[in-house]
Amino acid sequence: MSTYEQMRQFADSWGMLAMLIFFAGTVIMVFLPGASKRADEAAKIPLRED
Repeated sequence: MSTYEQMRQFADSWGMLAMLIFFAGTVIMVFLPGASKRADEAAKIPLRED
């Protein structure tokens, strides 16, 4: 089995599962209470004067 086939098999199984879990976690984080406040604070970081 070549390296390409091994990587392809991994991506088809565990890689897809990992991406799905990451996506679901990101979506859940966005809809948690207080998420808009954290997003507003993060958006202002580049404008802060240190």
